[in-house]
Amino acid sequence: MSLEATAKYHYAKTQNFSGMAPQTSPDALTGTDYIAAMGMTMSRAVMGYCAFMGKIGISENDATRAASLLTEYALQTCDKVAALRKLDTDIKPAVMQTLATYAYMDYCQSASSKKPCKCCNASGFIDAEVFTMKSRFGTQRPGVVTEIKRLDEPLPDNTNYQVRDVERVRCHECKGKGVISSACRDCKGRGRAVMEAESKKQGVPVMGDCKRCCGRGFERIPSTEAHNAVSLLTDAISLDTWKKSVKPFYDQLIGKLEIEESWANAALNKVTA
Repeated sequence: MSLEATAKYHYAKTQNFSGMAPQTSPDALTGTDYIAAMGMTMSRAVMGYCAFMGKIGISENDATRAASLLTEYALQTCDKVAALRKLDTDIKPAVMQTLATYAYMDYCQSASSKKPCKCCNASGFIDAEVFTMKSRFGTQRPGVVTEIKRLDEPLPDNTNYQVRDVERVRCHECKGKGVISSACRDCKGRGRAVMEAESKKQGVPVMGDCKRCCGRGFERIPSTEAHNAVSLLTDAISLDTWKKSVKPFYDQLIGKLEIEESWANAALNKVTA
């Protein structure tokens, strides 16, 4: 059994934990066996198991625990990076916690993830200039004059004028929702897109890994956001230092979660084999 298969046991549709009657169930293991298997997996690969449970939204406590364990790992290995080793002892834990938090957020990204809309600051509405055509009629002979005037200025009779107002309108990026999808815009979250160059050569549509998202199907969190958060804690890490030495360490934290998840998956397969 894989980690993905354990999700259905946390959202059981029946009173039976296995989801099927014992007489007709094809599973050789009982509900108690599954509970014991998940408990043994958590004891053997706690970081990977908690990270995955938090990733799919099973438990917020597991997500918090995974970020805490990743922070401890970062504190144990950060001295290998000179820029992080030189940090003050009272600042270093906060920096490692920030890096671990952003690394876990990036690890949890998927094509179904949502992110705040930057265009409207997650409010769903923006301020836009709206022009309205108005008319002023009088007793004089009609002679329409089109001008752009302000309402506080005197206007002659039979005049058309435009009024410029600032109104709250629905954001065109998020359609008023305040959040936008993290799915890749080129492949729509599928991870594969049409390769235009190869398609022109062969004369038929040729599918390949999306170049925009490198086949992931979603956009990763920019590492500059993590740097901006670290900059609020200390100014000892410049942008050049971040790109040269700290960013590889940050990417290592993301890779650590993926490795731990694979270990947890292998441990669960071994227990339930």
